[in-house]
Amino acid sequence: MSEVKIYSDTAQLAQGAANEIKRIAQSAVSQSQRFTIALSGGSTPKTLYGLLAEETWRAQIPWQQTHVFWGDERHVSPSHLDSNFRMANEALLSKLGLPPGNIHRITGELADPASAAHEYEQELKNFFNLSANQAPRFDLILLGIGADGHTASLFPGTAGLREREHLCVANWVEQLSTWRITLTLPVLNNAANVMFLVTGADKAHIVHSIVEGEERELYPAQLVQPTSGNLLWLLDSTAASR
Repeated sequence: MSEVKIYSDTAQLAQGAANEIKRIAQSAVSQSQRFTIALSGGSTPKTLYGLLAEETWRAQIPWQQTHVFWGDERHVSPSHLDSNFRMANEALLSKLGLPPGNIHRITGELADPASAAHEYEQELKNFFNLSANQAPRFDLILLGIGADGHTASLFPGTAGLREREHLCVANWVEQLSTWRITLTLPVLNNAANVMFLVTGADKAHIVHSIVEGEERELYPAQLVQPTSGNLLWLLDSTAASR
């Protein structure tokens, strides 16, 4: 099922996203005694994380039963300014008092990005107790979209888009001349809930193409189609302008 919700600005979108997270988290904990979420990097999620760190929201979400993962990571140390882990940790996680075992970060600081991807794949297999050829089923995966239509670190024209066997790969991004470690489409499309957070007028044409169903498979984000889960688009008014 796909749904689109439009908000007046980034602050209102963050409020809407926080409510969705609360609903999904409470439902997951009531059913399985835990909530699994994969976080996204970027400026819009940072606003959301800051909101979730506020005292009123901390009390509404079952954080002690929450296990936090990441959809992708840069090939940097966790203290680097570009680190997705650092952003989420500073904005949110450091304020929650989560048990250390509930935070499952990608070790982007490893010299070999393929080793970091393999290590994270093993982490997923062990945590979710997966058999061969199984993908984990996250309760919620947060995603954004770049101006080129990439999502997580699945960029246009990169090998990671074609990956169907591995859960996590090191993806060389030629246009940025860098490695990224990213979850793959089989993982994204096996989630119970995928939530795109999109703001800004520079995303309006991409949102139009994807949501209106035009030019199929032009953008990597179009390939995110949960097979038996919910797909939710949260847009601000500028991203939804078309």
